[in-house]
Amino acid sequence: MLHWADYIKFFVALAVIVNPVSALPLFVSMTANNSKAEKQQIARVASISVAVVLLLASLLGQPILELFGITIASFKVGGAILILLMAIAMMHAAPTRQRQTPEEAREALDKENIAVVPLAIPLLAGPGAISTTIVYATERASAVHLGLIMLCCLLVAFGTWLILRLATPVSTWLGETGVNIATRLMGLLLAAVAVEIFTSGLVVLLPGLK
Repeated sequence: MLHWADYIKFFVALAVIVNPVSALPLFVSMTANNSKAEKQQIARVASISVAVVLLLASLLGQPILELFGITIASFKVGGAILILLMAIAMMHAAPTRQRQTPEEAREALDKENIAVVPLAIPLLAGPGAISTTIVYATERASAVHLGLIMLCCLLVAFGTWLILRLATPVSTWLGETGVNIATRLMGLLLAAVAVEIFTSGLVVLLPGLK
């Protein structure tokens, strides 16, 4: 097991990367013509999909890396760069192509069911969230450690469901300025997490840096 502070750090980092608050405007606009019951159904399916993706990443991440001969240290460095790019975009309150491209956004407008694609994947549980989950899940080869990582994933998915369920009132209360401020603050926190992951992978690849 890691120290309990490390699991809190993982939970916060994952919550920041999934960032359901930044998805509120899109969720509200894409479900504008849906009834309240339909919106709640979309929120429920999206959060369940997020949970499934993150749980699969925690369980299958290391075997997949081993299959392709990728070391954990190399994946940490690559994943940290991706997370840092997302953090920089968040600090500018700008959409990032790692989460959703303009082409995917236009295609989403024509979809009848947007809960799984593009809302859950890749907007919420995208490459950044998957990479972070794999990085932390592979820190220790322990059933207890893996169980705690999976618990954090479930808590993030539950929080996503709560925020999406209250999307309309929360979006109205925060407004565009409030969402941008929250996104910038979370981006700053995420940048620090990315640097920490990057350095932990780099010292393994280049032992002389210790």
